[in-house]
Amino acid sequence: MNKILIVAELSANHNGKKEIAIETIKAAKRAGADAIKLQTYTADTITIDCRNKDFYIPSGLWGGRYLYDLYKEAYTPWEWHKELFEAARKEGLICFSSPFDKTAVDLLESLNNPIYKIASFEITDIPLIDYAAKKMKPMIISTGIASIEDIQLAIDTCRIAGNYDITLLKCTSAYPAALEDANLAMIKDMAEQFNVKVGLSDHTMGSTVPITSIAMGATVIEKHFIIDRSIGGPDASFSMNEVEFTEMVKAIREAEAAIGKIDYTLTDKMLKGRESARSLYVVEDIKAGEVISEKNIRSIRPGFGMHPKFYHEVLGKTLKYDIEKGIALTSELIEDL
Repeated sequence: MNKILIVAELSANHNGKKEIAIETIKAAKRAGADAIKLQTYTADTITIDCRNKDFYIPSGLWGGRYLYDLYKEAYTPWEWHKELFEAARKEGLICFSSPFDKTAVDLLESLNNPIYKIASFEITDIPLIDYAAKKMKPMIISTGIASIEDIQLAIDTCRIAGNYDITLLKCTSAYPAALEDANLAMIKDMAEQFNVKVGLSDHTMGSTVPITSIAMGATVIEKHFIIDRSIGGPDASFSMNEVEFTEMVKAIREAEAAIGKIDYTLTDKMLKGRESARSLYVVEDIKAGEVISEKNIRSIRPGFGMHPKFYHEVLGKTLKYDIEKGIALTSELIEDL
């Protein structure tokens, strides 16, 4: 199986300081991430500065704030992007981003962005998906607020554009998300129903959900990452620190190794182990010409004799030679076999 792509989501966890963003990239590498993901928007490309109730967040983690103010605080300045991409490459990390409008795609294209991630709330932005898909880079699409029709339309949009490298992410768009809302069973179903790769964008606390997703067939795992939650910021409360992320990566890699692949071929270890399996043995001294019976042969350990499936076939046969108790029964010892 291909190695699972583990993505550290930088999001707003730079707290408005480029130095923290760069140090976060270095920490993500130390923690075992394969990639670092940015978000490319400004408050003006994602919403408008309007104070009517439509733009007010009434409750939840960001309750009491207006969209424009939240995004103005959380965005990653576009003038940082080139340096952040270079810092990631220097660390040997894949760096890619979620664009939120066409101008963001244009900026990312100028930086050779290798993957386009469509955020959950943008899955209905078909013009954006079409524009990004036409760049012919792999598309990763989160599905946190999507109906089945939304998912199909997003996939169809990519395919009509000629882009077939699509990965859906099972996502629960709550911050933080409750473990019981993860619904990881959908990963397998989405893979079968839409014939695409499927991964996980996780907002739960801890690593139980991402580790479990491996068994469901996740190919990508994305998790918010922060150097230290004490620095604060809009996403700090549900982001993993370096120690937690490192432990998660280790557990994911162990789970990945344990799942392995479908292969019924016997390994050398398994063949060696068969020596301890059952086989047919002489359990009493038997003279040449004596009839083999349930009394003088048995299926026992170890496994150097005939396969137990021949037990009924050899009953009633006679032996060519005198055989002592404890000798493995083989076809060469039996008359007319």
